[in-house]
Amino acid sequence: MTRGAAVGRRLGAALVPLAAGAALAITTAAAYAIAATMTARTVVTPVRRWKQDVVIRSIAPDLSTVTLSGAADSLHVNGRYGLWFSGDRGYALVGDVLSDDGDSVVRAVDEVRWGDLAVARQGRITGWYFTSPEELGLPVHSVDIAVDDGSAPAWLFPGAERSAHWAIHVHGRGARRQETLRAIPAFHRHGYTSLAISYRNDTDAPDSDDRRYGLGATEWHDVDAAIAYALAHGAEDIVLVGWSMGGAIVLQTAVRSPRADRVRAIMLDSPVINWFETLEFQADEMRLPQPVTRGALALLDSTWANTIVGQRAPVGLASLDFTMRANELTVPVLLMHSDDDGYVPSGSSRRLAELRPDIVTFVPFVSAKHTKLWNYDAERWNAAIDGWLDGLDSVGVRSGA
Repeated sequence: MTRGAAVGRRLGAALVPLAAGAALAITTAAAYAIAATMTARTVVTPVRRWKQDVVIRSIAPDLSTVTLSGAADSLHVNGRYGLWFSGDRGYALVGDVLSDDGDSVVRAVDEVRWGDLAVARQGRITGWYFTSPEELGLPVHSVDIAVDDGSAPAWLFPGAERSAHWAIHVHGRGARRQETLRAIPAFHRHGYTSLAISYRNDTDAPDSDDRRYGLGATEWHDVDAAIAYALAHGAEDIVLVGWSMGGAIVLQTAVRSPRADRVRAIMLDSPVINWFETLEFQADEMRLPQPVTRGALALLDSTWANTIVGQRAPVGLASLDFTMRANELTVPVLLMHSDDDGYVPSGSSRRLAELRPDIVTFVPFVSAKHTKLWNYDAERWNAAIDGWLDGLDSVGVRSGA
C-alpha cells in the first residue's frame, strides 16, 4: 500500500464518526424544530376536548361516595368540585375528601346532576361546579353582543336595582362562560349587574379567521365589545374579572381599549401575568428540552412562522408581560393566586403585587390549585371580594380619579 493510500484510509476512518456526529446533530436539530412547531401550535390551538384523567374505581351503592384515583390536580385537595364522567356525558357534584391512602381518595357525592355514575369508569374534575346560570338562583337572561365576526352570546345578571356598576366576567383558556359563574353571587350582593361573556374560539362565540388563540392579544376586542354593550345599557363604570388566560385578556383590555377610562377596577383569579414564565413552566412540567421551548417561543413571536403555526399574526409575548408593563395599570386590582398552581405559576402575580402595592391587593393561597380557589375555600375567596368591593365603594374609585 502506498503512503498516500494509507493516509487516505486513516483520514476516512477519522471522518466516519464526524459524519455520523454531523448526521446526528442534523437529525436532533430537525427533531427539535418539529417539536418546537408542535408545541407552538398547541399553545394557540383552541381546546376542544379535555383529557379524562380520573379513574372511577368504585361508587357506593347509594351513590353517597365515590372512590377516585388518577392525575387530576385537585384529586387529593379538599373542597367542592364538579366531576365530569363517561366522556362528559354525566356530571356530579363532589365534596371533601373522606379518606386518602396516597393513591386513591374517597369523596362525598353531593349530587348527580345527570348521567349514570354507577357505571362510570373515567372522568375529570373541574372547578366550574355550576354548569348553568339558573343554578345560582338569580335573575338572568341571555343576550348577544356584537363582535367582529358576528355575535357572541352572554349571560346578563341584573343587579338588585338598576345599577350603574357592571362587572364583565372573562373565562380562561379552553373554558367557557360556566367557569365564571362562581363569582356572580359576590358581585350581585354588592348590587352589580354582571355580564358573563364568550369570546372568539371558545365554541360559543364565532371563531376567528385563523381559529387560533391570541393569548389575550386578540381576544380583548371581544371584551371591549362587551364594555360597549354595557355602556349602551346603563353602565357607567366596569369591573373586569378575568380567570387564567382571561386575566391576560382583561389586562390587555385595560390598557388597549378605547373605553378603558370606564374600567373601574380589575379582579384576577389565577391569572396569566407573564406568558414567558407560564409557557416555560409548562414546558418544564412536560420535560421539554430547552431548545424546544426557546424555539416554540420564537415561533409564536415570528412573522415568518405564521403559516406553520397557523396564526394570522405573531402573538407579541413581550406586550403581554405585565411585570414589564405594571406602570401602565391605573385602577385597583384584586389578585388571587395559589402557590401550588400547576398550570400558571404564581411568581409573576407576586411580582406584580410587589411592583404596584399602591393598587394591587394580593390574596395568596397555598394549596388551592389552578382556578379552584373558590372550590377550596369559598368563604375566604368571597370575603376577599366583599372587602375589596366595599373598599371601592367607600372611596368611589373611578379610572383616572
